[in-house]
Amino acid sequence: MRDLFLLSKPRLSGLVVITSAGGMWLAPGRIAPARAVLTVLSTAAVVGAANALNCYLERDIDARMRRTRDRPIPAGRVEPFVALGLGIAVPAFAIPILALAAGPLTALLAVVALATYVLVYTPMKPRSTLALFVGAIPGAIPPLMGWTAVTGGIEAGGVALAALLFVWQLPHFLAISIYLAEDYARGGLKVFALIHGEARTRLWIAVFSVLLVPVSLALVPLRVAGPLYGAAAVALGAGLAGFALLGLGRAGGRWARSFFLATLIYLTALFAVLFALRPGDLS
Repeated sequence: MRDLFLLSKPRLSGLVVITSAGGMWLAPGRIAPARAVLTVLSTAAVVGAANALNCYLERDIDARMRRTRDRPIPAGRVEPFVALGLGIAVPAFAIPILALAAGPLTALLAVVALATYVLVYTPMKPRSTLALFVGAIPGAIPPLMGWTAVTGGIEAGGVALAALLFVWQLPHFLAISIYLAEDYARGGLKVFALIHGEARTRLWIAVFSVLLVPVSLALVPLRVAGPLYGAAAVALGAGLAGFALLGLGRAGGRWARSFFLATLIYLTALFAVLFALRPGDLS
């Protein structure tokens, strides 16, 4: 059972579920607690299934990479057809439940995220560095799903949350492409640092980190968050951008790994401020 659970990539799935729940928490309006719980659980099921399908499709790549060769399929602890079966069967049940609990729009967004991740992003990774931007789309959709579960529509506040997650992923994953470049080369993946070089990758990390500041502040005029959040967003964004600019003069994987960890701290702190200063309205 543990290996079946690991097919869902629980840390990645957990982050996605938290941002989806955050979208519900921040959206204006009310959602019944039972519907909120069903929405979160069915979203988690769809995300876990997408990751299981990713494990199935990338099983040969995972076997070549040190970081992933101990995953259940390349390690021989789970047969590939099991991951394929779970990846197909779980959404077949979870998406209709999501439609009933959160509405057809939220379910449709889940289908778009699943299809983009499995059918576009995963096969694109060995072919093009543009996979970076395609992969950020399903990662940005969950907070919009949470928002639509409450409001029933795509609104500016939900889109702003999705934009924040989209832009945040870019420097986050570019940093990974630097400090795991050798491992990605073994897997045959066309990551940015391998194709365009480390110096250019660091430059784009800085560009996207600076861009995060105005994107995060868009939540204030849209009244998703207040001025105290705005002050925190400026401080956190300036800190991350400063760290990124510092990286322009560095070389090697140590800074990139530290920056990767800094992006996680940034997102955690930013959402903590959002949750603390903009309480949700469940009934």
